[in-house]
Amino acid sequence: MAPSRSLALFLLCILAPAPPVSAALLFGGGKSSAAAGKAADLDMEWRPATATWYGDAEGDGSDGGACGYGTLVDVVPMKARVGSVSPVLFKDGEGCGACYKVKCLDRGICSRRAVTVIVTDECPGGLCAFGHTHFDLSGAAFSRMAVAGAGGRLRDRGQLNVVYRRTACKYGGKNIAFRVNEGSTNFWLSLLVEFEDGEGDIGSMQIKQANSVEWLDMKHVWGATWCLVRGPLVGPFSVRLATLSAKKTLTARDVIPRNWTPKATYTSRLNFEPSL
Repeated sequence: MAPSRSLALFLLCILAPAPPVSAALLFGGGKSSAAAGKAADLDMEWRPATATWYGDAEGDGSDGGACGYGTLVDVVPMKARVGSVSPVLFKDGEGCGACYKVKCLDRGICSRRAVTVIVTDECPGGLCAFGHTHFDLSGAAFSRMAVAGAGGRLRDRGQLNVVYRRTACKYGGKNIAFRVNEGSTNFWLSLLVEFEDGEGDIGSMQIKQANSVEWLDMKHVWGATWCLVRGPLVGPFSVRLATLSAKKTLTARDVIPRNWTPKATYTSRLNFEPSL
């Protein structure tokens, strides 16, 4: 993370609760993180949308993305399952990490199975604008909606009418992890949340310092990144998460050690239930 990016994160943390500028413009990651989107209940019904694909024909899609996951999008379990979504699903970044099943309906070329994608990026314009629900998928994810051997023909169509619904995220035995963003200090702590099973998205986040009973509210900055300006902060830190849709809670006690360092990732021993 370049120094200018650390400064931008700090400024977003101390300014108004809603990010005033696009994270994509600040950091060059993802297609955009323009502030848009509306709250949606956790909905298991199939709903109509449109889908396109980007990147290499059989590629993984995003290189990073507006959620801030960085190189995680290039490796299992995210590899080839990433999706860039319109603001209505991105929800100013609070939709990051949510999982969806997407399938096309043309029996002549589409498989009956749905592809599962993880929200890692945002697309703000074109088909994604004006409140439309749209998925811009990796080439690999888009191709998996086709019957065997027809991935190329499906990609040639470019744009598809699809149906989608929420699904539980399942990260294959991984527990929730917290990456300490570069530039964090004892007076400004910035964390990125990774690998949330179940709903996948985070609606609120708090930390508790060593030898304290007070839970401090962290602010959602952009994507999957949260921060707190207060100090001096003394670890180890416990972290409490609540999901965005169903408000399920989880507390990882002393997950970030006293001698924490920026750019390090600390893995908890817990995760949400891999169901909705």
